[in-house]
Amino acid sequence: MEQKLKRPQTPAEYAALRPTDWLPTSVKEMQAMGWDSVDVVLFSGDAYVDHPAFGAAVIGRTLQAAGYRVAIVPQPNWRDDLRDFRKFGRPRLFFGISPGAMDSMVNHYTAARRRRSDDAYTPDGRAGMRPDYPTVVYSEILRHLFPDVPVIAGGIEASLRRLSHYDYWQDRLRPGILADCHADMLIYGMGERTTLEIARRLDAGESVKDITDLRQTALLRPLAEMPAASDDANIVLAPFETCQRDPKSQAANFRHIEQQSNCMDGGLTIWQATGNMAIKVNPMWPAMKQGEIDAAFDLPYTRLPHPRYRGKRIPAYEMIRHSVNMHRGCFGGCAFCTISAHQGKFIASRSKESIMREVRQVAAMPDFKGYISDLGGPSANMYAMGGRDKNICAKCRRPSCLHPKVCPNLNTDHRPLLDIYHSADATPGVRKSFVGSGVRYDLAMHRTGDSTIDATNLRYCRELIADHVSGRLKVAPEHTCDDVLNVMRKPSFALFHDFKRLFDKVNASHGLRQQLIPYFISSHPGCREIDMAMLAAETKELNFHLEQVQDFTPTPMTVATEIYYTGYHPYTLERVYTARTPEQKTAQRRFFFWYDRAYRAEITRSLHRLHRPDLIRRLFGPATRGK
Repeated sequence: MEQKLKRPQTPAEYAALRPTDWLPTSVKEMQAMGWDSVDVVLFSGDAYVDHPAFGAAVIGRTLQAAGYRVAIVPQPNWRDDLRDFRKFGRPRLFFGISPGAMDSMVNHYTAARRRRSDDAYTPDGRAGMRPDYPTVVYSEILRHLFPDVPVIAGGIEASLRRLSHYDYWQDRLRPGILADCHADMLIYGMGERTTLEIARRLDAGESVKDITDLRQTALLRPLAEMPAASDDANIVLAPFETCQRDPKSQAANFRHIEQQSNCMDGGLTIWQATGNMAIKVNPMWPAMKQGEIDAAFDLPYTRLPHPRYRGKRIPAYEMIRHSVNMHRGCFGGCAFCTISAHQGKFIASRSKESIMREVRQVAAMPDFKGYISDLGGPSANMYAMGGRDKNICAKCRRPSCLHPKVCPNLNTDHRPLLDIYHSADATPGVRKSFVGSGVRYDLAMHRTGDSTIDATNLRYCRELIADHVSGRLKVAPEHTCDDVLNVMRKPSFALFHDFKRLFDKVNASHGLRQQLIPYFISSHPGCREIDMAMLAAETKELNFHLEQVQDFTPTPMTVATEIYYTGYHPYTLERVYTARTPEQKTAQRRFFFWYDRAYRAEITRSLHRLHRPDLIRRLFGPATRGK
């Protein structure tokens, strides 16, 4: 069944690409491949870009490499006669739904719940090419058209909505998405292994209704199957209806969900009663071994949008077309981030050989000008890192290896990362490699007590600043006040001061005029108006006019969202203040723009109300009055 597939590695091979080098998106393309039917049809809310950063391409190529015939229907039209859903007919095994690389509601709406005018994952950035909640919409259509064909939901939307969750855009608690959609099964997290196992078991004649034990899946089961109480193999959460009545129960549930997402061995089975059924969430797979993640990235991607988009620009692809992702997972555990819920906190790193094969492939692209835009990952500098003693990691339930302080068991050696940088820059055709994804400066600057590692990590910081910054280095301190940073699970802002001093020193010694661009969030749980005033004063004194800022947007499956909705911290069940009204949010956000005269009067009045005339002087000088 195995197919011999090859990805382009030279300019000549790129020039020789044909439509059949992509997965088929039409019946005509399917027939050109010599097929009269397919085994699996994948419906994607994104445009089809044959690149390892696009989930539908990864799943499709994984199945194809195992010998299955796979077709992709990108951004199907759900508002006409549904011909996009019918065109490939009945697949032999199943339909797969991948709503896209972003949750559809984050993709469609701003933090102010206003409809966005563009979509980065659509040709020419055109909005309106996917519905709200594609998992629900696509599965309903497929169940109606093909009632006896298994429907498998996956992707970030399904992953983050697998159990009861707060939906900011509807301002209500929703049940696990399986209660709202018509899928037979949900795959959460990174889906290659699970999808392939489903295909193999269905191919062997097993019914989808009998596949109840597969890791990293969620499914609806009769209430009678749910254990009466938690035990050594199961965690029974408070029912959805209880969480609707009692927000503290929802907060308490989330602690279990997050901890099980971050178990090295995959954790326990989670159950939640929802209506007259129970949602069963099987444990995660352990993090991929190096050979497994290499196999996923070494698939024969063309790294290009499908030829159907010729002449059109896909903004999300433009950002990553000349980048290379080196690992999966993130052990930062930031309170507002969904990465660990989807990828886990244990790092799966590619081999140097696999990374360099992709670097050479990028260098061979016809439009490559010599600059790799990003050698990174979910966090840029966690490559090849993890616990020294795996037995300690196996028992650990901490959501973050960096907060409240760096775990003493964590290996923070940046030497493997530097080796990759040096090898990439020495590749023919590569002038320079940049780091565009977020750098955890707290990780790079952590003093371990090992003189060799500490010297290496200082060298990493210096080389990063001197050799791998494309004019502007973006970092994410997120706030300046320690109380807020503690809720965010971020380090003290004092460490940012240390990093900025190093940044300025390296720039001066190399004659560079690079900028340090910090990201900040307003209205995060735990943040009050006075905290934003302090942020404004401190960043002004650092000579920053902030530009990379955002108002906190609650997204499913994060600690911060649970606090926002319930009012309680899931780990302490204590009350945490959160700005919720538009007026409260606006009052915080305006402090980002203290330098804009349009905000001066409002900020001055706010600071008088807060009895902080000292901050008025710090922001505007002693001559300012309450106007």
